[in-house]
Amino acid sequence: MAVQPEGTPCWADAMFTDVEGAKTFYGEVLGWTFGEASTEFGNYTEAYANGKAAAAVVPPMPGQEGQSQWCLYFAAQDAAAIARKIRDNGGEVLMEPMQVAEFGTMCLARDPGGVVFGVWQSGTHEGFDTSMGQHGAYTWAEVFTREPEKSDAFFPAVFGYRAKQMQDDAVDFRIFDLGDQSVLGRMKMTEDFPPTVPPYINVYFGVSDCDDAVSKATQLGGTLRFGPMDTPFGRFAALSDPQGANFSVIDTSTTAGEFPQTTDVS
Repeated sequence: MAVQPEGTPCWADAMFTDVEGAKTFYGEVLGWTFGEASTEFGNYTEAYANGKAAAAVVPPMPGQEGQSQWCLYFAAQDAAAIARKIRDNGGEVLMEPMQVAEFGTMCLARDPGGVVFGVWQSGTHEGFDTSMGQHGAYTWAEVFTREPEKSDAFFPAVFGYRAKQMQDDAVDFRIFDLGDQSVLGRMKMTEDFPPTVPPYINVYFGVSDCDDAVSKATQLGGTLRFGPMDTPFGRFAALSDPQGANFSVIDTSTTAGEFPQTTDVS
């Protein structure tokens, strides 16, 4: 797999108090299998879709117990340089760039509106080894924030994105592009979101049948938040797993409707 251009989503992981429960849930819903826990790296455990690296789960470090949430990592050529850009543009570096053996260098940060994300400078681990849209594979992600103007200024400044705004009075939605590829969405959180829900990045995983994935998720203790709904991009649904981590599933082979009009706002 070639190293992704800087700013491309390249990896996702989540901390779970009950890692075995998370493995059972995502194994059933997304078809993931799991490698051996790496005791040297806090029992970090990779998940595989059709034998290819798809994501990872890990127990929390002592003192870090709390709400489970998926963390999306963006590719960086130089994690230290990106950390400086994060600070220069009003963000906060939560964990300084740290080399993880030969695998690469990671950094955790928060944008000015409170959205937590990761940065990954690859070594031997280049990130997702799956193909977008395949069952269990990372497929898309969206920044959910109550302060869209902060994210809209921050992410293009740090990663060089071009932006286009969806022409829809019902939602405030923006798409960030790298070159000719759309890599990230940004959605303004409405009053439908309880005040206790912090801003976050919602990660989409591909499934072969959205309704079947929703049925499995809810039977296993997950919560359906929205959908299933047909869109020009695929049939998708928003869920929370039994430990509270938000994510979405999408069947990109089932599409309906016309693609929305957008306006370049770069």
